[in-house]
Amino acid sequence: MQTVARVFRQVVLVCAGVCAGIALPGRAPAEVVRVEVTSREPYRGGQAFGQVGPYERLRGTVEFALDPEHEANRTIVDLSLAARAADGRVHFRADFDLLVPRELSKSNGVLLYEVNNRGNRLCLGLFNGGCPDFLFRRGYIVLWSGWIAEVLPGSDRLLLEAPRARGENGPIRGLVRQELVPDSPRTEMTVAHWPNIGAYPPTEQGQARATLTWRLRERDPRVPIPHAQWRLHVKPVVHRGRPSLLPLVTLEVAGGLQPGYIYELIYEAQDPIVQGVGLAGIRDLVAMLRYEKRTDNPLWPAGADRSAVRHTLAFGASQSGRCLRQFLYDGFNRDERGRRVFDGMFIHIAGAGLGFFNHRFASPTRHGGQHDNHSYPVDIFPFSYAPTTDPFTGRTASILDRARRDGVVPKIFHVQTSAEYWHRSGSLVHTDPLGRKDVSLPPEVRLYAIGGAQHGPGSGRPHPRRTRGTLPLNHTDYRPICRALLVALTQWVTDNIPPPPSIYPRIDQGTLVPWEMPQSGWQPLPGVRYPEVIQQPEWFDFGPEFESRRILTKHPPESRGRYVVLVPRYGPDNNELGMLLPANVAVPTGTYTGWNLRHRTIGAENELLGLAGGFIPFARTRAERLRQGDPRPSLEELYGGDRRRYLQAFDAAVTQLIERRFSLAEDRDRWRQIAEACWPSPSGETP
Repeated sequence: MQTVARVFRQVVLVCAGVCAGIALPGRAPAEVVRVEVTSREPYRGGQAFGQVGPYERLRGTVEFALDPEHEANRTIVDLSLAARAADGRVHFRADFDLLVPRELSKSNGVLLYEVNNRGNRLCLGLFNGGCPDFLFRRGYIVLWSGWIAEVLPGSDRLLLEAPRARGENGPIRGLVRQELVPDSPRTEMTVAHWPNIGAYPPTEQGQARATLTWRLRERDPRVPIPHAQWRLHVKPVVHRGRPSLLPLVTLEVAGGLQPGYIYELIYEAQDPIVQGVGLAGIRDLVAMLRYEKRTDNPLWPAGADRSAVRHTLAFGASQSGRCLRQFLYDGFNRDERGRRVFDGMFIHIAGAGLGFFNHRFASPTRHGGQHDNHSYPVDIFPFSYAPTTDPFTGRTASILDRARRDGVVPKIFHVQTSAEYWHRSGSLVHTDPLGRKDVSLPPEVRLYAIGGAQHGPGSGRPHPRRTRGTLPLNHTDYRPICRALLVALTQWVTDNIPPPPSIYPRIDQGTLVPWEMPQSGWQPLPGVRYPEVIQQPEWFDFGPEFESRRILTKHPPESRGRYVVLVPRYGPDNNELGMLLPANVAVPTGTYTGWNLRHRTIGAENELLGLAGGFIPFARTRAERLRQGDPRPSLEELYGGDRRRYLQAFDAAVTQLIERRFSLAEDRDRWRQIAEACWPSPSGETP
C-alpha cells in the first residue's frame, strides 16, 4: 500500500505541474530553463555615460528547474515536497531587471548583482547618490531578480513565483505568527508588518482558533484580546491575470490599534511556499549569465567565445545583506555543476543576522529588532565568518563553513555603521557569542565599521528638529566611503590588489565595551536620555524540529538565554572610538549616535527607534556649554569659532580618507557640500 501511495503522489504532483502551466520538455540541459526578455529599451533615453556610452535596460522573466535530489539543493527546505514536472524537477519563475552597456565590450566585465530589498532596488541610490552615474561611468553590469515570494506586485517590485509544499496525505498545515507595531493610531493594519507584503491566510480552523494579544514592550506579559473584538480581512491581489501567491491580510481591531504596542497574532495556515528556491534562483541565474553560451544569454555576445561577465560581485543592504550571509551559510555559492557563483560580496548594514529565508512558512521580510520583530529566527547562531562555539548548544560553526568545504569562499567586505551595534547585534560579527574576546576574521574577509552613522545614509545636512525620535535623525552621508569600498573590492577581485585593512572596534584595544554607562564612556548630557535597552539576541526554543528541519512549532518561542552585544567606546566628545570615521565625524560639529529613542508621540517611549541614529550639536561657545552643563568641547574651543579653520580641518580629513583609499578624489566636492551644510549659520541654525 505504501508503494501505491507513493506512485499516486508522484502522479498528483506531476499533474499539478501541468495544471500550473509549467512547460514539460525533456530534461533541460541547465538549471535556468529559459530567459525571456519582455522589454528592451535605451536606459535614460540613450544618455551616454562617459567613455562607456549608453546603457540598455532589459526586463523579463526567468524559468528555473531544480533537481530536489541534487546535493546542491538539499538545504532548500521542503523542496522534496514540491510538485515536479515531467523532467523530475521543480520549476519556478522570477522577474529580472538588467542594466548593461549597449556595447558590451565597453563594460568593465564585472556583473554587480543586487539582492533587492523587499522587491526594491537600493544600490543605485547608494553608489550613485551624491556622485551621479558612478556605476555606469565605470561600466558595471547591474542585475536584479525576484527572490521573495511574499512580495506583492506594484511599484515595479521584482516578484518570485515559487512552488508550494504538499504532504503525502494532503495539505501541510502549521501555525504562523504575525507581529504588528503601529507608529500611529489606526483602525486596520497589514499583519505582515510591512506594507506591500502578503501573508498566509488562515484556514477555516485557523480563523476560528486564532489568538491576538498585545503588550507594550517585548518582555511584558501578553494580554489576550477577545476574538469578538477583532477580525481579519483577506484581500487577493491579482497580477498578470491571476492572484498573487499570497494575499494582503489585514487586522481590524475594535477601538483601533494603538501606537507603539506590539500586537501578536497566531493562527493556522496551510500550503507553505518553498521560499528557499529564491536563493537557488539567484545562484543559477548568475551562474548561467557567467558561464553558459546560449542564445537566450543576453550577456554572451554573438560569435564570442566567452561571456561579457568575467567577474561577479553581489551586493545586499540590510535585509538583503542578511540574505547574502544566509546564501553563504546554506551553501549556495556553488551551483549544481560545482561552479563558483560570486567572486566577491559587499555585505552592507546586515549586522550579525541571518534571516527567516529558508524555512517552512518562511517570512523573509521579518527582521530582528529591539522593540519589534525581536523573536523571529533572524539573529541566530552562527554570527561570525570565523568559527565560534554556541554557548547554548555547544555547536561550533561559521557563516563560511559550506563555502570553505566547497572551495568557493568569495572575497567579502562586511560594512556596518554605528547603528548596527545598537540595533543589529553588530559586535557578534567579530567577537565570540558571549562578548568575551575578539575573533580573528578569515583572510577573505574585511570588516569596516563606519562611525557616527545610522543604518541608512543621511543627506549630509543636519535635520533642524526631531521627527519620530527624541533626537534629530543622524545625517551622516557615508555614500562616498561606500563608493571607494566598491572600487577596492572590485580591484581585489579583478586584479588581486589588497584592500585597505579592516577597521572596527576591538575588545583588546579597549574600543569595544559594554553598552551600559559608565562602561560605554558616554558622558551624560543635559536634556538627552541615554538608552536603557539594546537589541540583544536570544537563544529561542522554536520547537523540536527547528534545528534539524527549520520547522517552527512553538509560537511564541521560549527564550533560554541571551548572547552578549558590545558597542564602540565613546570619546571625550561622545563620538565613537576605533571606527572608520567619515569626515564630518572626524571633524565634528556635534555628537553622532547610532541610537535614537522612540518619542512618546509614536508610543513605546524610550524603546529604540528602529535602525535610527541621532545628532546632538555642540555649543557654539565655552560660556554657552558651561551654562548648559555640557561636558563636550564647544565649536569655539575646537575651531576658535572660525568657519574657515573648520573647513581647513575638514579638507585635511578628506585628504586622509583619500590617501587611505576610503574615499575617491572625485568625491571632494561632495565632502565640501557636507562640510558647508554642517557648520551652523550665525543665527545658530544650520543652512
